[in-house]
Amino acid sequence: MPTPLPPNPPVLLEGELARLHETAAFALGRLDGASAQLDPERLLYMYVRKEAVLTSQIEGTQSTLSDLLEYENASAPGTPVDDVREVSRYVDALFYAIDKIKTGTLPLSLRLLKQAHSRLMSAGRGSTRAPGEFRRTQNWVGGTRPGNAIYVPPPPHEVMPALDNLERYLHDEFGSTPVLLKAGIAHAQFETIHPFLDGNGRIGRLLISLMLVVDGALAHPYFYISLYFRKHRSDYYNALQRVRTQGDWEGWLRFFLIGVEAVADEATQTAEALSNLFVSDRAKVESLGRAAPSALKVYDLMRQRILISAARAGKELGLTWPTVQAALKRLQELGIAHEVSGRRRNRLYQYTSQLQLLNRDTDVGDPGRQAQ
Repeated sequence: MPTPLPPNPPVLLEGELARLHETAAFALGRLDGASAQLDPERLLYMYVRKEAVLTSQIEGTQSTLSDLLEYENASAPGTPVDDVREVSRYVDALFYAIDKIKTGTLPLSLRLLKQAHSRLMSAGRGSTRAPGEFRRTQNWVGGTRPGNAIYVPPPPHEVMPALDNLERYLHDEFGSTPVLLKAGIAHAQFETIHPFLDGNGRIGRLLISLMLVVDGALAHPYFYISLYFRKHRSDYYNALQRVRTQGDWEGWLRFFLIGVEAVADEATQTAEALSNLFVSDRAKVESLGRAAPSALKVYDLMRQRILISAARAGKELGLTWPTVQAALKRLQELGIAHEVSGRRRNRLYQYTSQLQLLNRDTDVGDPGRQAQ
């Protein structure tokens, strides 16, 4: 049974916890600043996809960022389609939730989380397990039944009272909490309640991104916390369990804040490396003389999509097929674009240098899988 929020005794922001909070908040600020130097929407396109891949790998999918891009472009042969569709639904759910919040259609609420869950679980694995509805039966984590499970969440009749308390906490009805502490506490409480029959982990991690945007820590969800959770999986589950069994909120928040700083620093380094890459490569394209205008249009699209076909580029840019082909040939000669499909028709061209920067830590799926 989860203890109602806010934690009692209260979490005091002092000593080591205060230092970790300060450095994590500073790292997030650096990330927001570095990201602002790039095109926010284009960067968001890739960062959300990286988080989608990583959070889905925690649940056992084998998809990589490359797989997702291929699927979105052409459902390329050899792509693990079921896994990639699952990742793609996470992208859809996060963008849907962010749009509802930013347009003022819905606040961050239980209703919004249910709608995001419905989109996440609309097909494939888990689609028969009440998408968009809080559970009315018992679930468990690990094991084959509650009797041998690693963790057994509260019984169904206690789910809504616990969720109502969590929603009130999200809306600061018990007083304000610094955003990073609030996000960490809310995530742990959501995972403890485990309100859905499936997909709790992904929605719980999505909740962190939504809270950081809603409370102004980040302008956009340029943040893949799943990278840290995946790298330190055992520590993650152990820290959550100590909250449940010992009320160790400080221990969980230490783990969480260290992760926020590490992931924000890595994302900042990636943003700065991307900025340098784009300046360098754009200068190469501009040196093409009369061929530069059309090549720049195709290059800018490759910056946004990373993987494109000539047909799709022509359609999006309003350019003829010969013009796009000529531009792609020049980008290949400059070492920017690489043909990666090996086909004679419907070829795919990849901005390899950008993909390599973004693809760190997503190449190998994590075969381990916890029960949802």
